Amino acid sequence: MPVKDEIEAALRTAFTVERLEVEDVSEAHRGHAGHREGGETHFDVAITAPEFAGLSRVAKHRAVHSALGAGLIGRIHALSLDIAP
Repeated sequence: MPVKDEIEAALRTAFTVERLEVEDVSEAHRGHAGHREGGETHFDVAITAPEFAGLSRVAKHRAVHSALGAGLIGRIHALSLDIAP
């Protein structure tokens, strides 16, 4: 399964997702640290879910990282997050 699909599945399982956009932006980072042929290293994620209401920015990021799990996070070089309640 592509990493993009793994990210989407994990976030939909962990949160009551109202909006979710996951974009593989790896090609834009060709030649930079962490880039691998075939992509799947750099992702932009925009998510809206009520579980984020009242959380600090750091707490939101921790919640997403926890939902993705260490195994998946370990395979991603860069993850840009736009999180809203």
